[in-house]
Amino acid sequence: MGCQVCSMRPCWAISVGPLVLVLLSALSKLPVSGYKPVIIVHGLFDSPAEFKTMLDFINQTHPGTNVTVVDLFDRSESLQPLWKQVLGFEQVIYPIMQNAAKGVHLLCYSQGGLICRGLLETMPDHNVDTFISLSSPQMGQYGDTDYLRYLFPQYVKSNLYRFCYKQLGQTFSICNYWNDPHHRDLYLNSSDYLALLNSERRCPNATIWKKNFLRLRKLVLIGGPDDGVITPWQSSQFGFYNENETVMDMRHQKVYLQDAFGLKTLDARRAITSYTVSGVHHTTWHSNLTVYESYIEKWLT
Repeated sequence: MGCQVCSMRPCWAISVGPLVLVLLSALSKLPVSGYKPVIIVHGLFDSPAEFKTMLDFINQTHPGTNVTVVDLFDRSESLQPLWKQVLGFEQVIYPIMQNAAKGVHLLCYSQGGLICRGLLETMPDHNVDTFISLSSPQMGQYGDTDYLRYLFPQYVKSNLYRFCYKQLGQTFSICNYWNDPHHRDLYLNSSDYLALLNSERRCPNATIWKKNFLRLRKLVLIGGPDDGVITPWQSSQFGFYNENETVMDMRHQKVYLQDAFGLKTLDARRAITSYTVSGVHHTTWHSNLTVYESYIEKWLT
């Protein structure tokens, strides 16, 4: 990913007259909502269909909100490399941002949370107010889950690095954030996505990406111990395993201590809120009314 190039629109001088009065009259008849637009990005093997309940929740509590559930890289297409997905989602999301003078909210689920990280770091003029990361493996994934057994039946977590940390493996989205704590050097040298986002691997754009990320006003991290897919579940709150598979929380991560991409700065601003929610399985986060009412609704203003 390089620098984002944005086209400049020409400014047109027009005189105030009947045309303006007609436009003002038309605008006055449009529905008015005080809520910022919400953009939803789905996860692995999902599509917008899985977010109908979430859409209903938002419409009921925040009527008039412009909600976009981006219809891209659905189902098996979600296995495409994450940088490719970031580019595709940006093409849809950027025009929404341009038309939202007060900013937008990102609600990003599971793998979608990492796509949204990519957007936040590589879009120099994004206007994201709040980024809600809903059960997303922000520090990576390392676990024997149903998804792993389905995708790579010949592998378990202890040997998936043999595939993921090869050039071919990095063409699969899940390998872009596979983080094997026992093969740290291979991860750092091979990860074409997460290690770059985390500024763990040398990247010439790291300083710019950090600046872009810090345009964010609020980061909301939601996850829980009964998730069953995100492993460790604390990855949803920027925690992860050390080499002994002991989970270290966000504030003990090297990327936090070094403020590699802006996490520590956001925390110092008191701009990070984390919620640990028990009793919610991975596939039900976006359809759970309690999760919405208690941990999401308040941020979508």
